[in-house]
Amino acid sequence: MRTAILGGGSWGTALAAHLAGSGHDAALWLRDPQVAREVNERQQNPGYLPGVKLPEGLRATTDLALAVAQAEVILVVIPSTGFRGVCRALAPIVRPDAILVSATKGLETDTLDRMTQVAGEEVPAHPLAVLSGPSFALEVVQGQPTVVVVAASEIAVAERVQREISTPTLRAYSSDDVTGVELAGALKNVIAIASGIVAGLGFGHNTLAALITRGLAEMVRLTVAMGGRADTLAG
Repeated sequence: MRTAILGGGSWGTALAAHLAGSGHDAALWLRDPQVAREVNERQQNPGYLPGVKLPEGLRATTDLALAVAQAEVILVVIPSTGFRGVCRALAPIVRPDAILVSATKGLETDTLDRMTQVAGEEVPAHPLAVLSGPSFALEVVQGQPTVVVVAASEIAVAERVQREISTPTLRAYSSDDVTGVELAGALKNVIAIASGIVAGLGFGHNTLAALITRGLAEMVRLTVAMGGRADTLAG
C-alpha cells in the first residue's frame, strides 16, 4: 500500500518507520530539509528519535505534492494548531479515494472542533478516520507490543486501515465511534497534566487515584454529551 505520513515529529516518524518496516511504500513529509536529508541519507531523525535506526525504505521529502502522490492512505500527524492549514493544502492534490487518517490528539483552539471535523471541512468527500491509543513513539519503533484503535464513521474504512497497519507487534482495533476516540485522546492529556501536578505537590497514591477516577468519570459524561459512547472509554 502506498502511504503518506505528514509530520516529522516523534509520532509521525514512528508511524512512518512502522509502515515502511512492514512493507508499505511510505513517504514522510516534513518541513525541515535538513531533517529530510538525515532520514534519507542516515536513516535517522536525531531531533525526535535519537539513536533510532529507521528503515532504509522510508522516503522523506519536503514536497507535499510528491509525498501524497497516489497515496491510498494519508496519516496526518500535525500539531492541532497547524492541522487545518495542512488539510487545506491537501485538498487540491490528493487522489479522490484517498483515506485521510488523523493521528493528532487535541481540539482546534478557536473552534473546539475535533480533527476529523476539521479535515471534513477542508478536504470534503474523502473517507476519514482517526488513529489513537495508549502508545509511545519510541516503543513503537523498537517493536514493543502496542495497541491502538482506528475509528471511522464507516466501519469498513476503519477495518481497512486496521488491516494495513496491524503487525505482530502493533495491534489495531476498529471502531465506528469517531467522537469517543478523538475526545478520549484529547481529554486524557488533561488528566495526565493534572497527575503531574499532583505528584509535584507531593501528594500520594490516594490523591492520584481520586484524580484519575473522577477524571475518567468526567471524560465519560462529556464524551456522551458530545455524541460519543461510554463503552469506548471503558474498553
